[in-house]
Amino acid sequence: MPVTNQVTNVVIAGLGGQGVLKASDILAEAAFRAGLDVKKSEVHGMSQRGGSVASDVRFGAKVHSPMVSEGQADFLVVLEPTQVQPNAHVLKAGGVLIQPELIDPAALDNKRSLNVALLGALSARLEISPQHWQAALEANLPANARQANARAFELGRGAAAKLK
Repeated sequence: MPVTNQVTNVVIAGLGGQGVLKASDILAEAAFRAGLDVKKSEVHGMSQRGGSVASDVRFGAKVHSPMVSEGQADFLVVLEPTQVQPNAHVLKAGGVLIQPELIDPAALDNKRSLNVALLGALSARLEISPQHWQAALEANLPANARQANARAFELGRGAAAKLK
């Protein structure tokens, strides 16, 4: 990935238990492995009870703050349709919204892999090499979940062509 002075802002949102934080960990690690400065923050609502959870990930040559300001997210990845409206204010004009409807749940080996499938869709829009994504997935997932998540990631990459 060419390092520029531009910072990429990603917000991942969903409900507790959907893997929002795991997805942000994987994204942050992939960007770090690509040699970028990475900052990450999390907002936990009543996440243990299925409440709202959001995580901001910012990366670039130099990142000063972990928080994505309102109207500044380049990408909003939403794991639960009900979380689009409460988080839409962070997406900048021309930003990309990645929603769960992009992925056919029947195509997933495990429905819990939706977060990784949506990361796959996001990855198709970022200049982070597949090797860095693969290493980040392996570092953040248990061995028994890697194969299903690798397939989910590729499913998401393929589905990214449907994004506007």
